[in-house]
Amino acid sequence: MAKESFDRITHDLFADEVRPGRPKSNPHSRQVQLKINKQKQIQRDKQKGLKRIELKVDSQLFEILNKLSKEQDISRGELINQLLNAQLN
Repeated sequence: MAKESFDRITHDLFADEVRPGRPKSNPHSRQVQLKINKQKQIQRDKQKGLKRIELKVDSQLFEILNKLSKEQDISRGELINQLLNAQLN
């Protein structure tokens, strides 16, 4: 049987063929990598003394916060933090 370059049914013929693409540099699956990265992020935030708050706002306020954060070149979370500190002090 002749080897056809487009034939992917017979895997044994292509066992030594190197497929193009990005090499796998991490032994973990993507799902496990995301879990590890999230754990590391939580550790960093904990070391910085940060606590997580979930806040639901209407879309109009959300757009205003986005606009203000872009104008001041800071993240939305940093802007909300500044606004809350200013209001409490």
